[in-house]
Amino acid sequence: MKLSRSAQDYLKVIYRLSNRYGRATTSQLANWLEVKPATVTGMLQKMARAAPPLITYQKHRGATLTTNGEKAALQIIRRHRLLELFLHEKLDYTWDEVHEEAERLEHVISEKMSQRIAIVLGDPCRDPHGDPIPDPDLQLALLTEFPLGDLQPGQQAIIRRVRDEDAELLRYADSLGLRPLTRLTAVAHTPIAQTITIQLADTAEPITIGQYTANQVFVDLEPNQ
Repeated sequence: MKLSRSAQDYLKVIYRLSNRYGRATTSQLANWLEVKPATVTGMLQKMARAAPPLITYQKHRGATLTTNGEKAALQIIRRHRLLELFLHEKLDYTWDEVHEEAERLEHVISEKMSQRIAIVLGDPCRDPHGDPIPDPDLQLALLTEFPLGDLQPGQQAIIRRVRDEDAELLRYADSLGLRPLTRLTAVAHTPIAQTITIQLADTAEPITIGQYTANQVFVDLEPNQ
């Protein structure tokens, strides 16, 4: 099925919101895509009537992907994340620049080019932000990571991914050394200030970050924990 750029954007966002909240509401989609709620409603109705349907949609409850919709979403996500890694590793884009470029390119490259990019990159599993890349069969590895802000003092962890929606956040995280595969130890929580202090493995001084930033960084516990 040939999908419009707009439909591809909706599928990708519905996939992300559904994974986070269980479904994608009209208001969430309107905010994310920066369109009017009435526009969202019209597109959701159209996608629900497609042959085969791409989503299931209930008024006032929002949308979830059908099997066909999920497959289409994962194809788009695979292209997007491969492009991000290609731009970062081969064209020297910074990790806060790749998202917007990949947003434009994901709609125009062919499946053949996507496969070639994957081969050149060595069939990678994660993009520059640590988000998992669906494999050629559109399967995703099971994620076990959790927000850095949930670490308890003394726990050791490794950063797996950083949310990529906010370029400013990515620049800030980079300035602190909060990148995928960085190892760290939680030192202390300060509930009143809503901060967490951590010690990165390769730095001498602990750093203190706000709870919001900590909740955008996802970690796995070190195996000995």
